[in-house]
Amino acid sequence: MHATPTTTTPAAAPMVGLAAPTPAAVAPELTATAAAPAVPAPEVKKYDFDSAFQAKITALTLRDSIFVARTDGLVRPEYLELLTDATLVDMTVKYYVRYKRIPADQTIYGTLIREAVTNKTMKSDLARMCVERIKQLWAVDISDRDFVVDQVAEFARHQAVLAAMEESVRDLDKRNFPAIEKKLKAALDVGANVDVEAYDYGKEIDSRTGTRLERAAGRLPPQGITTGYLAIDDQLYHKGWGKRELSVIMGGAKAGKTTALIDFGINAIGKGHNVLYVTLEVGKTIIADRMDANISQRAIMELGAHVHDVREKVKDFMSKAGCFKIHEWPSGYMTVTELRRLIERYKAQGIKFDLVVVDYADLMAPEHRTDSATENSKSVYVNLRGLAMQEDVAILTATQTNREGFKATVAKAEHVAEDFNKVRIADLIISINRTDEERTINQARLYFAASRNQAGGFTLRIEQALDRMKFVSKVLGVE
Repeated sequence: MHATPTTTTPAAAPMVGLAAPTPAAVAPELTATAAAPAVPAPEVKKYDFDSAFQAKITALTLRDSIFVARTDGLVRPEYLELLTDATLVDMTVKYYVRYKRIPADQTIYGTLIREAVTNKTMKSDLARMCVERIKQLWAVDISDRDFVVDQVAEFARHQAVLAAMEESVRDLDKRNFPAIEKKLKAALDVGANVDVEAYDYGKEIDSRTGTRLERAAGRLPPQGITTGYLAIDDQLYHKGWGKRELSVIMGGAKAGKTTALIDFGINAIGKGHNVLYVTLEVGKTIIADRMDANISQRAIMELGAHVHDVREKVKDFMSKAGCFKIHEWPSGYMTVTELRRLIERYKAQGIKFDLVVVDYADLMAPEHRTDSATENSKSVYVNLRGLAMQEDVAILTATQTNREGFKATVAKAEHVAEDFNKVRIADLIISINRTDEERTINQARLYFAASRNQAGGFTLRIEQALDRMKFVSKVLGVE
């Protein structure tokens, strides 16, 4: 796959819903004079990538915020052959400029398309084509992001150099070599952002204000992955588990950490999110049985007595849910690199996860094992949080309390087992607390032990139905 543009291309098709191109070479005084010769608009070069690779570029633009940040200004609608792809890319880029993020899902794109039709900036027939195209693009493999970034950057640099050479002809006649050098240097500097773009705090206040107003008006949905419980979401900065963040459930042995992870994972797919569940302790078939109990609202010990009812309820639930992939891994063997490979493998199948659940991080292996248990633990948590940022996913995991925390009425940040670095690295830590008396009445308390983005130090009392694997059956209130 090479990024050299074709030498001859047909004229660009008019893009309904996109701003009409302005021929920069046409001077106002010439356009106003009938006798003046017309200056042709510069020819628009198209990508010479095949249709599959152009679809990959478009799909990455619509679905991968990191790709958009790294290729900011490099992917232009007029480079694309398909009108639908050009329209959707233009829509995404404008949304990104305004909100500093891409639309969260297909629902938001549908809303944007409907608004465009209402505002008469897009014709109905193109809108229908775009809706169908979005469905196709959501099934496109978006793995190998870095390779695609490089190809897009190479094409953009080639275009910039060609333009600089054409513009330098006039400077060459005038022997204005400094101007030629400046233009060529700027063209050669065109490329992908090594990291996400710099954020200018002062200049972006209008963007932040617009985001807040849109969110307050209900036109911009929360970016968090819902916990499934409004009362819990309302206590979280992102109104759910934050993407690009690491959230941790902390509790003593047999406190219900795995039940919590399963319950939150089920609630996420119930809202259409895709979930990857990696279990390093409990077998995948046991995880599946617990999910069956949760979804069917049957006690786990009664699944065998209600086989067909369970089957029908699970099938009905999953017919409207996101995907839930379970992978079992031996304790102490999975590294963050292997988890990243697993995520990339699913990307190649067109599946992008919104929430990754690791049950649990304390049982992961460091990339390079040392004699220090603290350093090994720190390495796992640092890399896990880095993975959340790189893959633009929310990561939810669990950790043990130490002995004092197990005995305490409320497990706080200082009660985390083995390594306090977990508290420093995680974005959110919620502890599970339950006395023997609370256990008998099926209640527990969730203590917000540490948080990077909102106030902590408060408790939510919950009701549970652990026989049916419901970690939360009801939120009773804040204490």
